Amino acid sequence: MHDRTANLLGAASLAVTDLLLGATSAAAATGPSGTAALVVLSKAPGLSATELGRRIGLTQSAATRMVDSLESRGLVERRTSIGKWVAVHPTEQGWRAARAVLTTREDRVAGLLTDLDDGERATLTTLLEKLLVAAYGENPDTFLLCRLCDRESCGDGATTHCPVGAADVEARAVEARAQGEQDGRA
Repeated sequence: MHDRTANLLGAASLAVTDLLLGATSAAAATGPSGTAALVVLSKAPGLSATELGRRIGLTQSAATRMVDSLESRGLVERRTSIGKWVAVHPTEQGWRAARAVLTTREDRVAGLLTDLDDGERATLTTLLEKLLVAAYGENPDTFLLCRLCDRESCGDGATTHCPVGAADVEARAVEARAQGEQDGRA
């Protein structure tokens, strides 16, 4: 009934979340959703407000209000794209804010790891990869899970890989195989 490891993970998760959200929101001078939107747009400029909202966990109406707020602060701009479709792009100020968010995020988290030796860091990396795969199993939305990720640190494919992306690729492969087997029986 009283799982100490689960309790410690919950407490650590909340402490890290509080630390990151406070620091990154301050770096962007916006709220957590606006902060995540700037990071997402820095890697995928030109999304619609609806798609941007989906990637950070907001409804269409909430995403539109958030984009309005970011636009009024000079962090993003709307550009007409194909037909009536409107794309959201970071402004130069928005690009700077996104870089500040990622730098702040890395600095704050790195500060928490300073007391770990190389072996402990390697063990923690392995455990965190497993936890992220389990989190993907609970919520299979790669964009939402990785909305504040520094994608370059986790996805070069040569020496590192994104465990969430790998779990997504595996899930899609399993789904495709099952569909192929079902089609073969039809």
